Amino acid sequence: MTDLDVMTAEQIRSDPMYNEVLFPFGYRWFAGVGFWADTAAWALTIQRTGREGAFEARDKQVLAQLAPRLTETATLATAVGRVALTSMTDVLNRVQQPALVLNREGIVLRTNEVADRGFDDEVRIRERRLVLRDKQAMTKLEQLISLIRSTPDASAIPASPILVRRTTKPPVVLRILPVDGAARSVFLGARAMLILSNLVPPAAPDPTLIGQAFDLTPAESRLAALLATGASLAGAAEQLRISRETARNHLKSVFSKTGAHRQPELVKLLLQLV
Repeated sequence: MTDLDVMTAEQIRSDPMYNEVLFPFGYRWFAGVGFWADTAAWALTIQRTGREGAFEARDKQVLAQLAPRLTETATLATAVGRVALTSMTDVLNRVQQPALVLNREGIVLRTNEVADRGFDDEVRIRERRLVLRDKQAMTKLEQLISLIRSTPDASAIPASPILVRRTTKPPVVLRILPVDGAARSVFLGARAMLILSNLVPPAAPDPTLIGQAFDLTPAESRLAALLATGASLAGAAEQLRISRETARNHLKSVFSKTGAHRQPELVKLLLQLV
């Protein structure tokens, strides 16, 4: 299509886009070649100067021949970009790290499975956007998206981590990572990856590994593994179906063998094995 397909010459002369954007740079005539990038409609636009003249019917026929090739190229680039995004988020999924990818407008393009499991009423995806109940954190997230929108693709995004407070769960920390390569294709538009630390409870260390690391008995190892998940001593005793006195004795032995003196210190030590 050309501008004369949708506008009259008089409308072109009075239109602000032409008068303020195109005419000052010597451009007068426009043609657009429509094509698809997967399911998204795009157009390749071409400008001509007044000296070159308006696009004619023959020009349109020639330009229309580009549409199938443009669709092939753009759709392939989109597919390759999606594969790259999937690879990035799946790697993090394997180490139980929640992650999601945003485009320049803040739309969520992809989340991994561990992130999906951790979303709740306080941190969730709504209408393809990340929404935070913590108003202060939400304001900072909106500022981050504005920064993403205004930062050139080739430049790093200078953003600090965002702390998201939750009412009954530990806080979440949002950190931003750049997206490079095929995933940043203009047709897909991926611009930034967000890592959501502490969105889900940490995985429990393997009791066998704990036993091997600190020479614990199987019973001591099972207790230590439960404590590492944040369980209380009473709760761990109940899950293991042992008395609280037995659990206390096991814990004393674990303290002796690991060199820890308090339960938080023990948990920090054990989580290094995850």
